[in-house]
Amino acid sequence: MPTRARTRGARATTRNIPNRFERLAYVPLPIDLPPDDELPPAQTTFFRDTSRTILAKNDSPDLPFTYSINPYRGCEHGCIYCYARPSHEYLGFSAGLDFETKIMVKPDAPRLLEQAFRKRNWKPQIVVFSGNTDCYQPMERQLGLTRQCLEVFLRFRNPAALVTKNALVLRDSDVLREMAALNLVHVMISITSLKPELLRVMEPRASTPARRLDALENLARAGIPVGVNVAPIIPGLTDEELPAILKAAADRGATTAGYILVRLPGAVQPLFLDWLHRHFPDRAQKVVNRLRDTRDGRLTDARFGSRIFGQGEIARTIQSLFDLHVSRYHLEPRWCGLTSDRFRTPSDSQGNLFEE
Repeated sequence: MPTRARTRGARATTRNIPNRFERLAYVPLPIDLPPDDELPPAQTTFFRDTSRTILAKNDSPDLPFTYSINPYRGCEHGCIYCYARPSHEYLGFSAGLDFETKIMVKPDAPRLLEQAFRKRNWKPQIVVFSGNTDCYQPMERQLGLTRQCLEVFLRFRNPAALVTKNALVLRDSDVLREMAALNLVHVMISITSLKPELLRVMEPRASTPARRLDALENLARAGIPVGVNVAPIIPGLTDEELPAILKAAADRGATTAGYILVRLPGAVQPLFLDWLHRHFPDRAQKVVNRLRDTRDGRLTDARFGSRIFGQGEIARTIQSLFDLHVSRYHLEPRWCGLTSDRFRTPSDSQGNLFEE
């Protein structure tokens, strides 16, 4: 797998924090840590993931889908708040800089997906891309695994929903247009903020807000159902932008919308707090206080029913604001209306090899 050099200044975090599963950890003393701008360039390294299955199953009552597909583990977008960071610890890595620079790639993803669809016990249903990490992160431009998987979805006519922060999704407009003609696909563009200066430090390698809106508009013009995912909302930092984001997306052709309150599970909490105090010291306490208000006095809440949208007065205000503007701009719930009735198993000489 290739290695690419990138400066640490383009990372959301420059630190690796201890892995919760490891007994030993290297913790440098403050005197040993040079300023960020004096650190040597960080490299992104890609590893072959030899997983034998590609569809991940969840049983969370908070999620409107059962299966998701992730061609990559770890994410070079490097969003500081990403709830998927702790999953990297299962691989022996850190949830910090490792999550952004040590990426697992699943080159067999298209073949494994076809194998799953050919099984007799497969029940056609919506499968969500990016249930864990973004399927259009930078390396996708070279490897094209997401595109190859979409071609499998089209061949079998199984519905799919995509969630991404990357305008690279436009590359696959031809496949998405064919799927849309059969009512098989919906795309959600995640927009956390319309402020490029904020996203440069919070989501350093995702597309700019302007490029995401352009992608949304071009997908809509191509007849591909597209919506906006205002996620995550960070109370005290980005919640005030909710109406503007919904309006901008609706003006560009979005027909659906969703949102999620920021979650800080496990190692994400210290990483996020460190980032917050470094970049927004004047707003840090306000953000922390508002997060506690939405999480029953804590900074995170893993309980089903409250972990996605929070609770308390601030959470209810965000929900009301979202509902008001969704109604105002005639937006619908995400992923509505896709069909699984057109599913088929293409006949070819390899078919029986994959059947149970």
